Amino acid sequence: MDETYDVIVLGTGLKECVLSGMMSVSGKKVLHMDRNKYYGAEIASLSPLEDCFAHFKREAPAKEQYGRGRDWNVDLIPKFLMANGQLVKLLIHTGVTRYLEFKSVDGSYVYKGGKIFKVPADEKEALATSLMGLFEKRRFKNFLQFAQEFDIDDPKTYKNVDAKTTTAADVYKKFGLDGNTQDFTGHAIALYRDDDYMSQPCGELLRRMKLYSESLARYGKSPYLYPLYGLGELPQGFARLSAIYSGTFMLDRPGTTIEFEEGRVVGVKDNEGNLAKCKQVICDPSYSPEKCKPVGKVVRAICILDHPIPNTKDAQSVQIIIPANQVNRKKDIYISVVSYAHNVAAKGWYLAIVSTTAETPDPEKELDVGLQLLGPIHEKFVSVSELYEPVDDGKTSQVYISKSYDATSHFETTCTDILEMYERITGEPFDFSSLKTAQLESED
Repeated sequence: MDETYDVIVLGTGLKECVLSGMMSVSGKKVLHMDRNKYYGAEIASLSPLEDCFAHFKREAPAKEQYGRGRDWNVDLIPKFLMANGQLVKLLIHTGVTRYLEFKSVDGSYVYKGGKIFKVPADEKEALATSLMGLFEKRRFKNFLQFAQEFDIDDPKTYKNVDAKTTTAADVYKKFGLDGNTQDFTGHAIALYRDDDYMSQPCGELLRRMKLYSESLARYGKSPYLYPLYGLGELPQGFARLSAIYSGTFMLDRPGTTIEFEEGRVVGVKDNEGNLAKCKQVICDPSYSPEKCKPVGKVVRAICILDHPIPNTKDAQSVQIIIPANQVNRKKDIYISVVSYAHNVAAKGWYLAIVSTTAETPDPEKELDVGLQLLGPIHEKFVSVSELYEPVDDGKTSQVYISKSYDATSHFETTCTDILEMYERITGEPFDFSSLKTAQLESED
């Protein structure tokens, strides 16, 4: 290990692997290490199924009770990709798409009044949905059309709405939308996690609505994609990219420590005392806890089912968002469902994951409203994880730390963190303008 690197990356979570690939492609000499024997770190996909039981310290199931164990790939932190979102653009930009196959998610649903409804995503669905009354449907249709046509560079599309000063609450009021419609628009379409956005300029709301619409237009069933064989394929894809550009990978390296001189990183030492020198370190919070602060907790329940979710037209994959207001909470509850159709479960089996940001001393109970939507549950694995953020921007120490993965069931917040880290590390924003127009291969 007596070499000098431009960057040493610790941890093989998605954020770290994406940044490792980006640094390697830009010509940096990269060493990438992980204490685990597998890729993915806390966002790994566990296979065979017995490994999932072991991870949660549970007794292994009876032999082939759930089909062949090797047919399972259980995501510890499941999330979907927006079809036109930032992560897909990064996949296309870096060429990592060549290592992955995707399947579109069958449906996007929202919870209201104890029931779930398909999220209306275009004018036709807006008029057909039972989520709203007749007059509200027309008001929502007009608002959806306005959002899709809105262009910050074309004042003709403004309709007396200033994206920089008109708040989200004001733009809802302008179109006469009621509280329920505001709820599913902000949380199930724009994917806000709470209602803080209501007092902010509406430009970001309109941008997010447009992203949802554009993502939906790519494949039609929903705006979401999911990789075959689980999310563990994503960090491995970026790891391959890094390796192609001469990145070096070392798994199963416990006991690594970051070394400093006068407050600035000088390298990483392994458990045998060998020092690899470097100019910068990129890592997840677990590798530098002293430079992080707790910012909350997220609770997740991974459930094994033998049936699709009731009231979703037997969909093999869905996302369901339960807006906080519907269940007297501050933060939303998320449900993501995948199945054997995605090569993550044995034939006929489903994986449903319910997650939220903890608000009480009894986080597991906070998932009850989501768990009740699933129908009979064969197995349930519950975890409560501390959420961490770095206490500084890393520019002084040159140690750049990612944030913990939040409760959302999509990767938009993950990508925001990646791109913010990239700008801090390089001093320049990532340039999406060089992206080639390409279509992900997606099975219908």
